[in-house]
Amino acid sequence: GSPDAIARVAAGTSEFALVDINALIRFRDRDAPPVKAVFVLFNKSPYAIVARKSRGIHVLSDIEGKTLGVAEGDLSLRLWPALAHRNGIKIASVKENRMSAAVREPMLSAGQVDAVTGFSYLSAVNLRDRGVPADDLAVLRFNDYGCEAYGFAVIVNPAFAARQPEAVKGFLRAVIAGTNLAIREPGHAVDEVLSRMDDGSRDLELERLRNVIEDNILTSEVKRNGIGGVDPIRLDRSIDQVAEDFKFSKRPSAAAIFDDSFLPPRGDRLIN
Repeated sequence: GSPDAIARVAAGTSEFALVDINALIRFRDRDAPPVKAVFVLFNKSPYAIVARKSRGIHVLSDIEGKTLGVAEGDLSLRLWPALAHRNGIKIASVKENRMSAAVREPMLSAGQVDAVTGFSYLSAVNLRDRGVPADDLAVLRFNDYGCEAYGFAVIVNPAFAARQPEAVKGFLRAVIAGTNLAIREPGHAVDEVLSRMDDGSRDLELERLRNVIEDNILTSEVKRNGIGGVDPIRLDRSIDQVAEDFKFSKRPSAAAIFDDSFLPPRGDRLIN
């Protein structure tokens, strides 16, 4: 998970990690090494509430009075207060059912809860694989309801970055090339993933990758500005949204979270 990966990079056990940037924002509140993100892969976070339309949920406001399944350690729940506040939803009216991640989709498919929090490309695809009709699923993406959060980002150990800046730049060029290739040839990318999985379904993973590309990676902002960077004003607003469910001892600035000095020029970050 992201907190463990951030701790390893901070300790120097790992040079790089792919983590949820919102977990990094919370981590930077502590007295810890100044770990920063140097590349954002998910321009939009994958946080979502996945609901059954047959349970009366079509839009976010329908969640009031319903039962929401929440998996242990689910990062999306941490931005739920900000989302609810922005959309005028009374959190107290939503009953939370805490559960393990292993039973999240089974409980929703069995009708034991009305909706679940999670990542859109995981829960929604998993539920369709379990036989829940696609037209019965409402995928309520946080970013469609005013959540400013970015998603997964590459972080680097600060001491390593200071010693080996060219290695960091080279690593990011490789990430961009690999991402570009995955977007152009998703079937080939999935075959590479399946070679490292046990009993993976090609159709399922291909659907998942295509959802990630469309919803989280290849956004209008990325098409315009190139992959990997951030809008500092948007990142700053997202820190404020994190603060609605996290009491900072000292709120970090956008510059304390993201360092763009290792990124190649915009022209080299445009997705072809």
